[in-house]
Amino acid sequence: MSKVKYYYDSETLSYRRIEQKKGRKFGIAALGVISSFLAGFILLLIYLNIPQLETPKEKAYKRELENMQLQYDLMNQRLKRDEDILKEIAERDDNIYRLYFGANPIPEELRNAGFGGVNRYKNLEGFDNSDIIIESSERIDKLTKQIVVQSKSLDEIASLAEKKEELLATIPAIQPIQNSDLKRMASGYGWRSDPFTKARKFHYGMDFSANTGTPVYASGNGVVTRADANSSGYGKHIRIDHGFNYVSLYAHLSKYNVEKGQKVNRGDVIGYVGSTGRSVAPHLHYEIFKDGERINPRNFYYGSLTSEEFSEMLKASNLINETLD
Repeated sequence: MSKVKYYYDSETLSYRRIEQKKGRKFGIAALGVISSFLAGFILLLIYLNIPQLETPKEKAYKRELENMQLQYDLMNQRLKRDEDILKEIAERDDNIYRLYFGANPIPEELRNAGFGGVNRYKNLEGFDNSDIIIESSERIDKLTKQIVVQSKSLDEIASLAEKKEELLATIPAIQPIQNSDLKRMASGYGWRSDPFTKARKFHYGMDFSANTGTPVYASGNGVVTRADANSSGYGKHIRIDHGFNYVSLYAHLSKYNVEKGQKVNRGDVIGYVGSTGRSVAPHLHYEIFKDGERINPRNFYYGSLTSEEFSEMLKASNLINETLD
């Protein structure tokens, strides 16, 4: 029951009832609503900006999720490394080993084929991290299948190798300059910057920077077919026919140690580093031809480089830099 208030009227000498105005009542009510809203808004801001306390169980779950993410990242790195290694093995298998022994390269569709038919990963669906788990499982399965394909290919190559000892002794298989004599592996096979025009140009060989007079070695058994300076840009150069449609070329020499028609063995000194022809500094420009086509020489050093040296050579040969010729 609301209280009734009175005031004393001195003119009538009596108490009169105080009548409240309707507008005042509405103002008080509105002020109350606005105050409540502001108080709630302020409390909400405070709640959103104060870090929420985590229970011990929530903290344990958070640590477990962070650890799972770390393990997933590490697994991804290992998978990427293994995929890169297998890709390099497959490239050498198709472009060197199988060609060496007259076997056709393995079709790309077979190497990278997936798994058809039923959904192999249905049991992995429905979890919070299903996408990550399924993607990783697919990569592992694909890698496993590729390893099986590559293993069978190498078994086939091993069988063919038993019948082709002559080929193995003949084809280019060593680096034409010893690592101890190298200043650096200056440039590899591929698109590079021309040192004279600065234009982008395809470089068909590998450049080995070394001092003038550094020995140059035959990379395989064969017969010298050219030892002259009559080919544009190469300066003094040597070509060796190794048989089996393989030819190696050694350019920008300072002088020869062989002559046309001479038989050479792998490791024989055939000439010396120079800077003749189209060259900006002393180096050896080295090319390999197969069936008349120039191919990447980087895969033909298995007879002289350790795995670590080969890895370093690959890194250097992939640098997009300026050639020396």
